[in-house]
Amino acid sequence: MRGTGPAGRIGHDDLDAFLRGAPKAATSVGRAANTGVETVKIICLRRRIARAMAESKRRVAHFSYVEEIDVTALEELRARLNAENRPDRPRLTLMPFLMQALVKAVADFPEMNALYDDEAETLERHGGIHIGIATQTPAGLMVPVVRHCEARGLWDCAAEVQRLAEAAREGRATRAELSGSTITITSLGALGGIVTTPVINRPEVAIIGVNKEVIRPVWQGAQFVPRTMMNLSSSFDHRVIDGYVAARFVQRIKGLIEAPATIFMEA
Repeated sequence: MRGTGPAGRIGHDDLDAFLRGAPKAATSVGRAANTGVETVKIICLRRRIARAMAESKRRVAHFSYVEEIDVTALEELRARLNAENRPDRPRLTLMPFLMQALVKAVADFPEMNALYDDEAETLERHGGIHIGIATQTPAGLMVPVVRHCEARGLWDCAAEVQRLAEAAREGRATRAELSGSTITITSLGALGGIVTTPVINRPEVAIIGVNKEVIRPVWQGAQFVPRTMMNLSSSFDHRVIDGYVAARFVQRIKGLIEAPATIFMEA
């Protein structure tokens, strides 16, 4: 006789069926196919997100550029500043450093801090750098905006990111706080993976994607040394941003982050 239990084991149902002279063993009580189907209506914020993402992919000529960055020195600086931090200052994450580096890079590449009107075929280059911070909330993806980052310092950026993220997650963010960005940063934090291909927050022309940090051996001259490495996965609107310019822009950010003291040097 054949068992119908795990790994072919013979159970009581098999014995009962055999004694009754059944032509085959009883049905197994193990795994069973799940034929259930749940229909979920896409409404409210999730519907707006879906439409905005689809419209962006349909109308924008996306291309992505990935660069590896050594963040060892920046992480050492961040840890030192957090260890010496005052109670009235927020704890520093990578984000405010990246925002400060982005401000410096945009000064050299103003076409990145712009909005493209593809119907009027005009590109609006903004003097004010209003950075959207893509934030996951219980209601879905929101992009609160830190305005005039060119006029903010490191801790000011950190405090505003923290305030806006909390407001978005708690449903307190205003319409004004969720609109008006000129360039966006998106990060999945520790879940950031190796590479992402972020969707541009149209009508912006660039989005900077942060991937997770990993410590791995890096060859430096005569030996391997442990370094903290991270990828930036960024997307650009190829209709108005050439690949060469996008690469130079990301390389500028890379240079600032790898030598973090240069982020705070005045021109």
